[in-house]
Amino acid sequence: MAELPPYSESFDIATSFGTVRAYRFDGPGGLSDGPPVVLLPGRSGSTPMWRDNIPQLLARRTLFGLDLLGEAGMSVQHKPIRDAADEAQWLDETLAGLGLDSAHLLGVSIGGWTAVNAAIHRPARIASVALLDPVMTFAPVPAKAVAASLALFLPVPRQLRRRVLSWIAGGADIDQSQPEEQLLSAAAKCFAIDKAMPKLFTDDQLRSLQRPTLVLIAGRSVMLDPARALATARRLLPQGQIELWPDASHAINGEYPDEIAARAHNFWDEVETGASA
Repeated sequence: MAELPPYSESFDIATSFGTVRAYRFDGPGGLSDGPPVVLLPGRSGSTPMWRDNIPQLLARRTLFGLDLLGEAGMSVQHKPIRDAADEAQWLDETLAGLGLDSAHLLGVSIGGWTAVNAAIHRPARIASVALLDPVMTFAPVPAKAVAASLALFLPVPRQLRRRVLSWIAGGADIDQSQPEEQLLSAAAKCFAIDKAMPKLFTDDQLRSLQRPTLVLIAGRSVMLDPARALATARRLLPQGQIELWPDASHAINGEYPDEIAARAHNFWDEVETGASA
C-alpha cells in the first residue's frame, strides 16, 4: 500500500456477509468528475495489485479500491457466501455503504467475474463494467490452469509458486522482491478461502447483462481459451465492446497499464455521453 498513491480515506463497510475494506483515491475533481471507478482485484491480490494502474486511472477519475470479501486482504467475512446472489449482494451493499448511486466497475480475473455477476443480479448502482481477462465469465478455466493454480493457494515451496506465476504471466520473470509476489505468497501461506467457487455464467445470464461492457481478452492467457471467450462475449453481450489484445497474458493489468487506462477512460467517456455501444 505504501507504493500506491496516497489514498484519501479508508472505509470498513458493514454488509450482510462481513465488512468490506475500501480505499478512496480522489481524482482531480473528486466525485464531480462523474461516477467513480470501483477496482475489483484478482484472487488473493487485494487493492495493492492495482499499483501500476492507479496513477493513470487517477489522472481523470476518483477511484475506490475494494478488497474482495472472502479473499485475502483487509475485508473480513463473517457469514457464509453461498452462491452468486450472495456475491452480488455484498458488493451492492458495499456500493450503498459508500454512498455510490452510480459507479463504473473495473475488474481483473476473478474481479471481472465479480463485476459481471453484480451487473446481472444487482445492476441498479452500476453504470458500466470493464473486464480485464475475466475468468469463469465467457469460458471455463482450463484443467491445466486449475491444477497449476493450486500452487497459489497452498503452502507449497516458494520456487514452485514463482514458476506458476511466471507461467500465468506469459513466461515473465517473477522478482520475489516485488510486493505483488510477496502479497500472493502471504495469501497462500496464511489465508484459506471459505466460500462458494464461481460458476460459469449461462448464455441467458450473459444476454441479460444490460450495462455497457468493455472486455479486453488476453491473447496469451492460460486462464481461459481466448478464442472461445472472445466468440462468446461477441455473441451474447448486448452492449459489448469486445477486444483481443494478442500479446497480453493473464497479467494484462500490469503489462499494459497506460494502454488500459487510455482505453478505459475513452469507454467511460462514451458511457457518460450516451455514445457507447
